[in-house]
Amino acid sequence: MDDWQATIDSLNRWQAEINYQKAQESLRHVLLNLDLKEEEKRGLEAEIERLQLILQKLENSVVQIAAFGMVGKGKSSVLNALIGEEIFATGPLHGVTRDIKQTNWRLTTETFGEGSGNIQRLVRETEEVQIQLIDTPGIDEINGEAREKLAKEIASQVDLILFVIAGDITRVEYQALCQLREVGKPIILVFNKIDQYPLADRQEIYETISNVRVKQLLSPDEIVMVAASPLVTMAVKDSTGKIRIVKKRGKPQIEPLRQKILEILYREGKSLVALNAMLSVGEINQKLVQQKLLYRDKIAERIIQKTALTKATAIALNPVTAIDLFTGALIDVAMILNLSQLYHIPMTKEGAIQLLQKIAFTLGGISLSDILVTLGLSSLKGILGIASPVSGGLSLLPYTSVAITQGAVAGVSTYTIGQITKVYLAKGASWGENGPLAVVENIINSLDETSILHRLKGELRAKLLRKRSPKRQS
Repeated sequence: MDDWQATIDSLNRWQAEINYQKAQESLRHVLLNLDLKEEEKRGLEAEIERLQLILQKLENSVVQIAAFGMVGKGKSSVLNALIGEEIFATGPLHGVTRDIKQTNWRLTTETFGEGSGNIQRLVRETEEVQIQLIDTPGIDEINGEAREKLAKEIASQVDLILFVIAGDITRVEYQALCQLREVGKPIILVFNKIDQYPLADRQEIYETISNVRVKQLLSPDEIVMVAASPLVTMAVKDSTGKIRIVKKRGKPQIEPLRQKILEILYREGKSLVALNAMLSVGEINQKLVQQKLLYRDKIAERIIQKTALTKATAIALNPVTAIDLFTGALIDVAMILNLSQLYHIPMTKEGAIQLLQKIAFTLGGISLSDILVTLGLSSLKGILGIASPVSGGLSLLPYTSVAITQGAVAGVSTYTIGQITKVYLAKGASWGENGPLAVVENIINSLDETSILHRLKGELRAKLLRKRSPKRQS
């Protein structure tokens, strides 16, 4: 059984490595093909810089872990216990952590002391991973709206969330946990300060939390009990020789959490980072593409309207029937080539002609009626033009009316062709089959039932669907 599990773990790690490489390739492709003009970049500098930071995170194998919790529950103490140093400020004052703080946690065999053989193996397997631990302000330090916004901003960027409690979960904690859960990131619920409860009581609290309070949010495997800064009762002699009972800080009981984090990093650390990176890149790139397309849509609209007017004028003024259709086709091809340059879609003259033919075929009856009307009006216009000298100019008025009508029909035809071409080229300007969202889908499909991400599978699929089919603004 152990050999079989080892084989499964090896396959999972191999798949995670593939997903990780695809994520890097996809992000590099996005950065290399931003295709933004200087005027299009205005207001998007932060998003472009964020893409660079995400790529740097991927290249350096950085996993970000953030701790959330109410004031006094021991968030900072848990993080200090994990790294074995007093990095994050702790104390009795209400809300010691008022800003977002972070530090690096480098996994080494020394960090875990002697440990078991399995622990040491996990450490060796994950030593190349860099971990950033992030401490956040207490969730009850700020009002509800600001708290929700801050939590979502941080949670959307990190790869793993530690939610620290110190007893039965409160209403505020449950609401905050639900908000974090909506972000779609794996969560470990850390039941801290277990040293303050007798063994039977702490077990009862654990079962109440896992079987009742958060049953719909987390599984029992995602709940860990620790004592980050336990109080130990000791008898000491004072200067007079009297024995006094005092409480001192004992050795942190943090190994269950360390092991849980190690197991997650070993089995799916790279998948966590790749998935989070691609979801973030998907959101950012969608914003970049929307602004780019919005800017180019305005220019495209001017090109289409100008071309439609040019064609309408040319057709109206041209007296020769055969040349009407030929001239109109040339103008339409020129418009398609101009639009392709605007959207940076390489296209030859032959390609533009083929696209025009496909659009004409797609339009079906509309194009056929357009051609018939153009032919009919051209013929009538020709007859009236020839009759003008004979009629002493009396046919000029109907000639002009027919010419205007013919030009209007031609202009509408070109405008329609331009609109279809614009949509076609705009879609071509978006990602191909190897884009970030495709990588996300590959990662989701590769998750097995033992993965901490498996619980989030449905939510991740829903999020992916929303990104691929964004709701239109009313």
